[in-house]
Amino acid sequence: MSQGFEIQVFNRHQNKMDIEKVYGDAMVKFAYGTPIGRLLGPIIASKMLSQLYGKSQDSLKSAQKVAPFLKNFNIPIDQYKKGSFKENPVETSYKSFNEFFIREFQEGQRTFTPNDHEMGAFAEARYFAHESMSDDLTIPVKGSMLRAVDLIGDAELAEDFIGGPLMIARLCPVDYHRYHYPDDGKTLKAFTVPGDLHSVNPLALKYRQDIFIKNERRVSILETEHFGKLAYIEVGATCVGKIVQSFDESKSFKKGDEKGYFLFGGSTVVLCGEKGRWAPSEDMLKNTKAGVETYIQLGDVVAQSTN
Repeated sequence: MSQGFEIQVFNRHQNKMDIEKVYGDAMVKFAYGTPIGRLLGPIIASKMLSQLYGKSQDSLKSAQKVAPFLKNFNIPIDQYKKGSFKENPVETSYKSFNEFFIREFQEGQRTFTPNDHEMGAFAEARYFAHESMSDDLTIPVKGSMLRAVDLIGDAELAEDFIGGPLMIARLCPVDYHRYHYPDDGKTLKAFTVPGDLHSVNPLALKYRQDIFIKNERRVSILETEHFGKLAYIEVGATCVGKIVQSFDESKSFKKGDEKGYFLFGGSTVVLCGEKGRWAPSEDMLKNTKAGVETYIQLGDVVAQSTN
């Protein structure tokens, strides 16, 4: 992160540095950067407030926010499928802001890397990547908060991932909000860890380094064909009405299958791996060391198997 609260992100697809335009940045600064905001923190991060706000995004009236949102954040809406009102232009086809928020890509807009030794990006997001989880990690949160045991919330399950690689994919409100499987495999176990719903914006993380282990999250332990065991962790955030699992987890999955989606709000997916099984892509590791996230399109390469 650069001086002040400007968020720099390296856009791999365009091969350039971007300055992130933050949705609701004034609210985030108030909530985490002022004494009154911090005093109100428990209310702002409460599940009840997020659910109420999430429900308001389901109303027909909320659809009026779509057009200005598209313009303000320059979203290439022609890449996406229409909403419920199919006879309308795509911009006015969504019945609510939430329906727009969980919009799907049109067929062929994104493809997953076909190579078995390459892991596909499981979310279209801003990534931090680390070769191994250790107590001296300082980005984007203080080291002890990135231990697998803290993220996973189960000491026995976490043992498989201590010292292994880690990726953190941050989704902004402007992003595609569905997340996918990075390889073929099956689900061994899935459970929810209750918690708060703090913002996952880098500004909020600057003030609250324990957000990833304080927030509500959904943990899935996956057995994959080419990358071993993975801990796939969906982290809730302020105004995320719900984390929805759209895939039947009793069935085997294929690389690129949709796993689920977040209703309104920015959020995060964390992926933990077994030590020595795979390594994140070099550009992501280099950017992470410089404190810069890498913006990566869905399905693009994020890691390579090492055996």
